[in-house]
Amino acid sequence: MTTSDKAKRATVAIGLLSVDGFQMPDGSYRMSQAGAATTINESPVYALCFLASRDSKALLGEAFTDYTPEQIEVETSPGDRGQTRINALPLEVVAAYWLYRSFKGNKVAFTLTWALLQESLERRFDAAFGVERSDGDRNALLTQRLQQTEADLVALGEAYAEPTPCANR
Repeated sequence: MTTSDKAKRATVAIGLLSVDGFQMPDGSYRMSQAGAATTINESPVYALCFLASRDSKALLGEAFTDYTPEQIEVETSPGDRGQTRINALPLEVVAAYWLYRSFKGNKVAFTLTWALLQESLERRFDAAFGVERSDGDRNALLTQRLQQTEADLVALGEAYAEPTPCANR
């Protein structure tokens, strides 16, 4: 396999988070199955279970059946030995997985999808109004949104927590 047949790896900043991203030879992007899961503090088996579920078909369409992650070879850095292969997921699948896990109560997935949704809308409005922001500014704003949503969830959890039987004594 030639170098041009392998995916390229880059670190992608999402606020304060850093994830490994992969660019396929055709220019499309992927994340690893393990990376998609660990980003939201889950075991990679959760991503695999999602892929095999009816929920993935509901979110991604009827054609999405029995999806098996594509195993791809990644370019190695100079000095690294051996080959690197990952189970690759298209970004559409990663987004659906994070959204689904958010719906199922994963707070990390919720804060991440909420912040990214806000950023997506803001980017479109920025484009419509001719506003330009640097990637650093966007990551700083995304970080603020992630932190605010986490704080809001903690406050909400405390506000709606059921009192324990002995709490009123």
